[in-house]
Amino acid sequence: MIGTWLAGSVEEGLAFYRRKYDDLAAEVRLLEDRIKRPDSDTKSIAASARKLAETIPNAAAIGDLASLTGRLSGVLEAVEARRAEAAEQRAAAAAAAADRKRGLVEEARALATSDSWRASSDRFRAIVDEWKTIHGVDRAVDSQLWEQLSTARREFDKRRRAAAAAAEVARADSAERKQALVKQAQKLAASTEWAETARKFRDLMTAWKAAGRASREADDELWAGFKAAQDQFFTARSEAFSARDDEQRANLEAKQQLLADAEGIDPTGNPDAARKQLRKLQDRWDAVGHVPRESISELEDRMAAVEDRLRDAANAGRKIATTESPLVIRLRESVGKLENRLQRALTAGDTKLADETEAALATQREWLAQAESTR
Repeated sequence: MIGTWLAGSVEEGLAFYRRKYDDLAAEVRLLEDRIKRPDSDTKSIAASARKLAETIPNAAAIGDLASLTGRLSGVLEAVEARRAEAAEQRAAAAAAAADRKRGLVEEARALATSDSWRASSDRFRAIVDEWKTIHGVDRAVDSQLWEQLSTARREFDKRRRAAAAAAEVARADSAERKQALVKQAQKLAASTEWAETARKFRDLMTAWKAAGRASREADDELWAGFKAAQDQFFTARSEAFSARDDEQRANLEAKQQLLADAEGIDPTGNPDAARKQLRKLQDRWDAVGHVPRESISELEDRMAAVEDRLRDAANAGRKIATTESPLVIRLRESVGKLENRLQRALTAGDTKLADETEAALATQREWLAQAESTR
């Protein structure tokens, strides 16, 4: 028995209960359509299907109720398949998320031994920020991975703090060493021992570079003190060299004038008078100070040529072997040797030997002049 119908004919009653079936079939079809949509709510679909399945067996309707029950079973099976698929996807997503976090842990472990403090610190912060965006990992797994990451961060931070402390000690040591170099430089700043002090300043600069870096503020202040002392010395040296160069250029002009006068001496009339005139010019020559090093050789060669010319003229006018005094001959030879030694000393820049030779040469020339005047 389906139900009681008192509102009309039998045909109208049968039609009524067939419409009841059609309504049930429509609900089943609606659930079938909904389960096919990928964004549908499987939970609500399953609840509706179960509720509908409970009402169908006792439904007052005419139709293939068993067929509707079977179709509802299909809907519930589709729900379970969707749930299984979603669970599989969640598991895959969780595994992928866990793998991403494992990758971050491995990177953190590698960074833990890095000495690139700033870059590695920045990367650790980026890793933590990225970590927070990764969801879906099993809580236990997530907690374990986070502890591994934290351990790597702590190891890095410990090393970074130790390195910072060591760097601070090194900067303090560097500042102390550079302070000592500044004091040495300040003691040398007023020195006029140009060559020796310049060498010492070069040694101080080498030591400065090897002293390492102090803090920026201390380094700037110390360098300013060191450079001020350095500049004081080298400025004074430059001014002294400039004055010396001016003096040597003036001496060069004076010697060039004396040399021109010597080259103008005519020995043909009176060779002895010519030699006396030359000796007077040479005395004035010797009184002139140093000339530029590059001019010494030329000047000495020209003066030696004048001496040779006058000597040859004097020898040509006398019979040396028979008439000249042996003393005069020895003195003349001694003067010639001293003149050659003086030229070599000046060329070599040996001022001490040059001074000694000039003194000896002046004495020998005086004796030779006396010996020649008493012949």
